Amino acid sequence: MKIYSWNINGIRAWLKKPESQVFLKSGKADILCLQEVKISEESRAKEFPINLAGESFFNELGYMEYWNSAQRPGYSGTLTLIKKHLVPLLLSHKNGMGIGKFDVEGRMQTLEFKDFYLINNYFPNSNHELSRLDYKIEYNQALHKLVKKLEKKKPVIITGDLNVAHNEIDLARPKDNVGNSGFTKEEREWIDEFLKAGFVDTFRDLHPEKVQYSWWSYRAMVRERNIGWRIDYFVVSKKLMKKIKKAEIHDEITGSDHCPISIEI
Repeated sequence: MKIYSWNINGIRAWLKKPESQVFLKSGKADILCLQEVKISEESRAKEFPINLAGESFFNELGYMEYWNSAQRPGYSGTLTLIKKHLVPLLLSHKNGMGIGKFDVEGRMQTLEFKDFYLINNYFPNSNHELSRLDYKIEYNQALHKLVKKLEKKKPVIITGDLNVAHNEIDLARPKDNVGNSGFTKEEREWIDEFLKAGFVDTFRDLHPEKVQYSWWSYRAMVRERNIGWRIDYFVVSKKLMKKIKKAEIHDEITGSDHCPISIEI
């Protein structure tokens, strides 16, 4: 099974790009976790309708779709696509974590399969002025509590845009960004605590010295010069790590300011 994750920074713009269409139609992803879809529930129903045959755009590509839109139009939101033949293995699907101030932003989906939970997550951005840093840390802590509860039943896979580079190897200019959004002491310490609690950063575990990024600014020539950050992750319960065959960053694929990442189980 190959699971992909991709912050697409707006589903409307993403679907207009040829590289996105090529990726979708390739069928590479058995499960595709998308973040920052930026479409309201009302707009989604109009723009991605179900036809008379009971099919939608994604159904026609072989996927069943599970949406979690933010209440605020054009903001945040997540979408998980699962190949139809895998849907019988899906035991349950839940949006949010049961905390209103987080759930209104459509950031989290939990999908329960026979052997694991999969959490598709778009973590808050602490913002340039760090105005949402407290909100983000509170969100992270609530997620950690939920994940530990789920883990009592079966292993957990957490994926998505964590909006933080863990260590200096994970961004091109660490010294210039100390204390900045995505590289604050508080955000990095949370990842330390999370991993120490029994979770593994799959890419870093399998590629301890590899320098590779998953996000680049839209400023001129930044991506071409590879001045990026690794802020998209697959983090798994330690007991599941032995089943992870690959963990990859697909930086050759364009279509967003992020590139897709994947694991193979």
